[in-house]
Amino acid sequence: MIALTHTRGQTWAVFGLARSGLATAQALVAGGAEVRLWDDSEASRAAAEAAGFRATPLDDAALTGCAGLALAPGVPLTHPAPHQVVANAHRAGVPVLGDIELLLRELKPAVYGVTGTNGKSTTTALLAHVLSSAGRKVALGGNIGTPALALPRYAAGEGVYVLEMSSYQIDLTPGWQAKIAILLNITPDHLDRHGTLQNYAAIKARIFVGQGGGDTAVIGIDDDHCRAIHAALVRENTARSIIPVSIERILENGVSAVDGRLYDNGREVFALDFPALPGAHNGQNIACVYAAARAAGLDAGAIRAGIASFPGLKHRLQRAGVVDGVPCINDSKATNADSAAKALASFEAIYWIAGGKAKEGGIDSLRPLFPRIRHASLIGDAARDFAATLGDTVSHTLCGTLDRALDDALAAARRERLKGAVVLLSPACASFDQFRSFEHRGDEFIRLVAERGGSVEQGAAA
Repeated sequence: MIALTHTRGQTWAVFGLARSGLATAQALVAGGAEVRLWDDSEASRAAAEAAGFRATPLDDAALTGCAGLALAPGVPLTHPAPHQVVANAHRAGVPVLGDIELLLRELKPAVYGVTGTNGKSTTTALLAHVLSSAGRKVALGGNIGTPALALPRYAAGEGVYVLEMSSYQIDLTPGWQAKIAILLNITPDHLDRHGTLQNYAAIKARIFVGQGGGDTAVIGIDDDHCRAIHAALVRENTARSIIPVSIERILENGVSAVDGRLYDNGREVFALDFPALPGAHNGQNIACVYAAARAAGLDAGAIRAGIASFPGLKHRLQRAGVVDGVPCINDSKATNADSAAKALASFEAIYWIAGGKAKEGGIDSLRPLFPRIRHASLIGDAARDFAATLGDTVSHTLCGTLDRALDDALAAARRERLKGAVVLLSPACASFDQFRSFEHRGDEFIRLVAERGGSVEQGAAA
């Protein structure tokens, strides 16, 4: 834990008591502050009280005299309307910020930040792994895993903080400044919380705010919004280094991942033959990590070695095991069609397990990828709708449950015995019709694969 000593003697409000909120309250108290906290969830309030806090509604009276309101990133700040506690804080003249802002004020640390609509968790974890493998002292957290204030405290020059930054967290970090900052891509997302795509893109662009001489901006330039942000960075003409990244073309000045090869300023560096990171989308992740790690002083050999030893993230194209020579891939994190598309594009012969609680639009957008699907084993509430979309184009079975779907997919794979074929759980659906979460769904898939003779490789990926 990072005790927030700069808040000693102050009174702070904390709203939102899940992992980051509770860690913030504990860090404030450890630093000598008085804390008033609340959550709309009775269960979260009970958990905070079990940790030794007394929950108090954050009305105008409770906010009076507070030095700040530390807001959990899941709480609406501006859209569709500010949460009542945010409105209360504005009325009381109390600044609203997040836990990462408090980290920056406490330590003024060396921070490497990663954001983007897709791929930011894998990129953040991969960057931390590559740096750690090269002997650097690294703390990994933020939107991925550990809350920022639950990370170890590093003295100046002792280590770096590699932080995944969601748009919500950037919005709550007015003092953000990163030594190395990565923006992967921007596609429509979280518009209910940001109002418009333009607002969302503007917030993502703030990953580069405050950078100057000696700092590095790494930015994917394969979508319109990021190209515009890149152009604006170039026009600013600060002393920072700006490294564009593309997976569509080889850049003469930048880093590229094209046709299974990584290029640095147009020169081939190494092959993208990493089993834990298949697909073009992971090519972008690797290219951005390479650019950032080079900026951090690592050579290409050390970077490649670190990437090669990366096990992948659980539930993201994770290798759950091999049954009768067929790899079984756990991509339970794919809770919508866009996410499933990246998985389907990563393999040529797929026995697809899909379904659950459907998102708007179903799987119609996946039609260009249907030729890769040898057979679909469908589960959950969406099974019949998915079957209607697949029609006569893709062989499919209504299986209902995950265990039956796995058996159906394996049986189809055994019949055809195709080289390079995989059984792929990439549901394109939420999990809540049959499971507590996508993690629960993925863990159950891993268990079922192990029951059928597959060796479980926790953390390993396809």
